[in-house]
Amino acid sequence: MSTVATPAPAPRRRRRRTGLQRRQTRIGWLLLLPALAAVGFVAIYPLGKTVYESFTNQEFLQGLEPTKWVGLDNYRTLWHDTVFRDAAWLTIKFTLITVSFEFVLGLIIALVVNSNFKGRGPMRAVMLVPWAIPTVVAAKMWQWMLDDVFGVVNDLGMKLHILSHPYAWISDPATALGSVCAVDIWKTTPFVALLLLAGLQVIPRDLYEAASVDGASQLQQFWRITLPLLRPAIAVTLIFRTLDALRVFDVFSVFFGNRPDTQTMAIYAQSTIVGDGHVGYGAAISVAIFLIISVFVVIYMTFMRVTEE
Repeated sequence: MSTVATPAPAPRRRRRRTGLQRRQTRIGWLLLLPALAAVGFVAIYPLGKTVYESFTNQEFLQGLEPTKWVGLDNYRTLWHDTVFRDAAWLTIKFTLITVSFEFVLGLIIALVVNSNFKGRGPMRAVMLVPWAIPTVVAAKMWQWMLDDVFGVVNDLGMKLHILSHPYAWISDPATALGSVCAVDIWKTTPFVALLLLAGLQVIPRDLYEAASVDGASQLQQFWRITLPLLRPAIAVTLIFRTLDALRVFDVFSVFFGNRPDTQTMAIYAQSTIVGDGHVGYGAAISVAIFLIISVFVVIYMTFMRVTEE
């Protein structure tokens, strides 16, 4: 006598589980709507408006000339603009120098602070002091310290017999970029160290203990454990710092004003829009800065290969 097998209820449970997931997804999107609306208002809308204005001949005083669509004329002009080319190259050099030094120094500081030693807590607080100082205040302070007449850097260098005479660090084109890079490295390295320290503290200590038992040296543990597991924090750090460096404005503005040979992309965009009143062309410069930043972000994400796993 044969028996009839009853169907398994698994598909019904799968359907119920899928329906629950759909409801959770809808609730998640509903909870995200206020944040998405805020991001759209403060980020997406201004970006879209800037892109639109970059295709127009809009002026700061709109009554002087009617605004009209000019297509790619602003971008054609920008392609042949040697001033923007020089500003872009200066900004990229500043970015490469500062981000490289800040990453190396920040990683060293983070590794030291992450180790166990007496006074680690006060050291964490003290190392954040340069970063806590407002950028304009720090730039003005260093401008006085690097002054060739009464600056403390020249005075200390002459007392230590490092310098034979006071040096115009900011005025001399040979040392102007190095001076502003040094100030930015001094100020922002603690921020980089803080981000990398956060990444170091989530690495399980058991991995290092197991590696020590297996006979791995400190250097091998650094290359095989620390760096691979620190990759997401490194990617975030490099993206944040590169984004800030490529749109640098305040340090250069305090140090050099609108000196033609020390204009960054952001200063050139500001002088074009506010100083010259060419809103459309200035918007094209701003879009170009956004595209350059996007290229750097894509490069970082490609080479770092950061995934959800």
